Amino acid sequence: MSAAEQSIPTTRRRRRVSVADRLGLTGLIIVVLLVVMAVFAPWIAPYDPTERVGTPFQPPSAAHWLGTNDVGQDLFSELVFGSRVSLTVGVVAALVALLIGTSVGVLAGYYPKRLGAILMRTVDVVLILPFLPLLIVLAAYLGRSLINTIVVIGVLIWAGPARIIRSQVLSLRSREYVLASQTMGAPDRWAIMRHVLPRTALLATGTFVRAVSGAILLEAALSFLGLGDPIQKSWGSILFWAQSRGAFLTPAWKWWVLPPGIMILLASLGFALIAFAMEERINPRL
Repeated sequence: MSAAEQSIPTTRRRRRVSVADRLGLTGLIIVVLLVVMAVFAPWIAPYDPTERVGTPFQPPSAAHWLGTNDVGQDLFSELVFGSRVSLTVGVVAALVALLIGTSVGVLAGYYPKRLGAILMRTVDVVLILPFLPLLIVLAAYLGRSLINTIVVIGVLIWAGPARIIRSQVLSLRSREYVLASQTMGAPDRWAIMRHVLPRTALLATGTFVRAVSGAILLEAALSFLGLGDPIQKSWGSILFWAQSRGAFLTPAWKWWVLPPGIMILLASLGFALIAFAMEERINPRL
């Protein structure tokens, strides 16, 4: 095989990485803009989202960029403040899922026989359960609050990260530095903290970013079904009130329904693109 033929896979890999980097940068820009909007919401939003500041179903204008809802509240202000709840739920729920998933994955990978078998059977059961019905049942049973929403989403999406982390730990467990620490009599806790966890950090970060994307969609779904926190403004709750108050029967759906839907799509897409770029860096064979 000539040198030119050998360079073809390398060239293709570099092209894929270049595309992934551009997509990751696009996702990062989207996420940064959304985070800035959430952090500086009190200064960006022109009105208090809970106050009546106009006439009901007022169309977009210079005073109200996205119009008003059925009680005269400014929809642009609701959208800006809603980013705080949606992003917070997505990030915190993903952290809960990552904590559970990493713990289960590390233990299942480092002790693959008895303990690993029990943990992986648990993961298999969680993965085969009907996800959406279980999500709705748990959310309805625990009640409508922000903490319950975070807990429900976190405890239902941890199985995927656990399986991914376990695969990485199984590979690390047979490496020379881990075997050497075991030979020298180091406790398993030390080997896990010193050698295993640091080398799964990058993979765990990519898994976390992807989990944020899914958690934002799940929060929007629960809120749209009326199972979110009724007090907090989120993009999903805006859609819920739009649907329950007849926005689809009036032209108001154009400025009441479309903007939060677009924001949910952008947030999920932004985190997904970042996760894609990270996974391409971690494992180009993907």
